[in-house]
Amino acid sequence: MAYQLQEINARILADAPGFLRECDETYHQRVVDASDKIMERMDASPIVLLSGPSGSGKTTTALKIEEELERRGINSHTVSLDNYFKTRDPATAPRTADGEYDLESPLCLDMDLLDETFTRLSRGEEVIIPHFEFSRQMRNDERGRPLKLEKNEVAIFEGIHALGPGIAGPHPEATRLYISARSNIMDAGNVKFKGTWMRLTRRAVRDYSFRGSDIAYTLSQWANVRRGEKLYISPYKDTAHVMVDSSLPYEVSVMKNYALPLLKAVPEENQRRSELLELMAAFDAFEPIDPDLVAKNSLLREFIGGGSYRYK
Repeated sequence: MAYQLQEINARILADAPGFLRECDETYHQRVVDASDKIMERMDASPIVLLSGPSGSGKTTTALKIEEELERRGINSHTVSLDNYFKTRDPATAPRTADGEYDLESPLCLDMDLLDETFTRLSRGEEVIIPHFEFSRQMRNDERGRPLKLEKNEVAIFEGIHALGPGIAGPHPEATRLYISARSNIMDAGNVKFKGTWMRLTRRAVRDYSFRGSDIAYTLSQWANVRRGEKLYISPYKDTAHVMVDSSLPYEVSVMKNYALPLLKAVPEENQRRSELLELMAAFDAFEPIDPDLVAKNSLLREFIGGGSYRYK
């Protein structure tokens, strides 16, 4: 699916609030469809695996599915796979070809513990969900929390590697979802704004606003992030029972308020300067939208802040 720049700008000028509501309703329907599939397969497994590349909105989508299921009387528990990172050991940690820690590798996760967790939860047994402290790069089991699934309960495990063979492979009975900003924006038959640019923009704005990283740093990491996607994430997307497109037709018009100042501040000597200039030119083609018009429960709030969901 692709969006058309001319139509987006026309809708913004005619009725921006109505346009945003319509886009959010379309995305909500995708959440409803995913929830339908989860309920359809509950007899097969109470485990839901939600995967997608960086900047896809996995966390918000998991929370929205949780809300929809609970509206239907299905108690749901969202668990981040980040909690299953192993305490980093320099001697055994996976590394890239240049010797750096490969933080995109699924080998950073405790696959054995995940396998045990899924098995025991499916049997109705209690498990302890671990807690990973990123500031210390170690797992703190003392801060783990218990989880036991009763009848009509599901656990949604969300993370970039959720559909990989080391996680989903031993549990083919689990319901599998894949989410990504999959739609490009077209202009006169040409791609004006790539889906991957949407994800990069989301990540850059979020990292700057909430993680203390400037856009130059995010850009320096992006090539390795994309390498990890191609190796560890994209090859398994077709195993999903449901694919969810998290792109919002209005988001570029909102994001230009945040992203353009960051892009313009990148030093001219940055090695990705040509791509930055292309990205800045693309933003200029979109009519702006006041971020205050974005609903508090919009997926975009995961990246710009001010939303109604709590992100741990």
